[in-house]
Amino acid sequence: MDKLKKEARVDIADRLKRAKEYGDLSENSEYIDAKDSQAKLETRIFELEEMIRNAVLIRKSKSKDVVAIGSTVKVQKNGKNTKYTIVGSEESNPVMNLISNESPLGKAFLTKKVGDAFEVQVPSGKIKYKVLSID
Repeated sequence: MDKLKKEARVDIADRLKRAKEYGDLSENSEYIDAKDSQAKLETRIFELEEMIRNAVLIRKSKSKDVVAIGSTVKVQKNGKNTKYTIVGSEESNPVMNLISNESPLGKAFLTKKVGDAFEVQVPSGKIKYKVLSID
């Protein structure tokens, strides 16, 4: 965040200063581009500050009896074993099998125990899962 507030703001201020030196601001594409960059930067800083201000620390459950946020779940899906980690929505990355607790799949995993079998409705149909282990 400091990098955005200090380095990026200074960089944009320098761009604006240079662009102003070119004269007429109404048709100055460099000035318009720098102003757009400034608006995007300020929006991003605001979003990050809001995220930090509203953050809630979730402690990883030490229980391996039931799936909770922070659990890594080994499941059987279509005859293959797959591992998923249940995370908060801001951390989710389905490509890396980090599944949001707010997603349909994440919600379906929560509160399940080893041995539980269940189905999840996805756009392509229903998928069957069986919980093999919880870490």
